[in-house]
Amino acid sequence: MRMLYLTLALIILAAPAAAQYSSQRDARNMAVLKAVVNVKIDDEENLKDMEKLRANQAFNRDLQRMLDKLDNSRTKNSKNKQVLDVLERAGNDIYNLLR
Repeated sequence: MRMLYLTLALIILAAPAAAQYSSQRDARNMAVLKAVVNVKIDDEENLKDMEKLRANQAFNRDLQRMLDKLDNSRTKNSKNKQVLDVLERAGNDIYNLLR
């Protein structure tokens, strides 16, 4: 019986650590993704096209409408969650590729 209590105590104590590690890993993946995107946007091959895209008013309006759907002040709806999952997976893939 004592062993059961000890095991339960260890599980309860380890759960927050596992959640914290997962959260830190997700944050790491997002940071890697952002850093790599910033580097690739300024890449010589992409720079000209990026400047054209930034000047495209129709694209900027569409982009703003898309970003409005992802307002971080709202509760996490399914669209926000899906986008976040895609970004975390992409960040993880890039992290593993470049590591």
